[in-house]
Amino acid sequence: KDVTIPLVFMTYANVVFSYGAERFISTCAEIGIDGMILPDLPYEEKDEFLPICRKYGVDLISMIAPTSENRIAMIAKEAEGFLYIVSSLGVTDLSSIVNAVRENTQIPCAIGFGISTPEQAAKMAGIADGAIVGSAIIKLLEQYGKDAPEHIGAYVKSMKDAVREYTCLLYTSPSPRD
Repeated sequence: KDVTIPLVFMTYANVVFSYGAERFISTCAEIGIDGMILPDLPYEEKDEFLPICRKYGVDLISMIAPTSENRIAMIAKEAEGFLYIVSSLGVTDLSSIVNAVRENTQIPCAIGFGISTPEQAAKMAGIADGAIVGSAIIKLLEQYGKDAPEHIGAYVKSMKDAVREYTCLLYTSPSPRD
């Protein structure tokens, strides 16, 4: 109740579908979730969830992968909340993707996937509007167990300090395959 930053839930489309999209998304809205990332949901199939998300005021966050190429403009024009750019290319290619996004929308974009060091986060926040970190935090949790909060807190502070001059740092839960 005291959190004022937007909260985004990341899961798979099948989880939402199996639970019941209306029930899942309405529950997200009830508990204060502002957006939802479904990484396995193809852009062309987003209409299965988008009307329900809009009904409950939950943004359906779109992802842009390096393979999106000629679809970047289309995805960016219809984006809600922010755009998640998957970072599996070099910085030059990521810059061109961010430029294509900026030509087509005012929605912020953040780069994620494999970002684990303050230097990487600062570099990504320098290109886009933010950096997304997930697996690194889960690894700390696995490594330290009950003692993880102290280590995660120090890690998050180091990441936050690294991107402070830029914009934001976003944390997501990694996929089970990570």
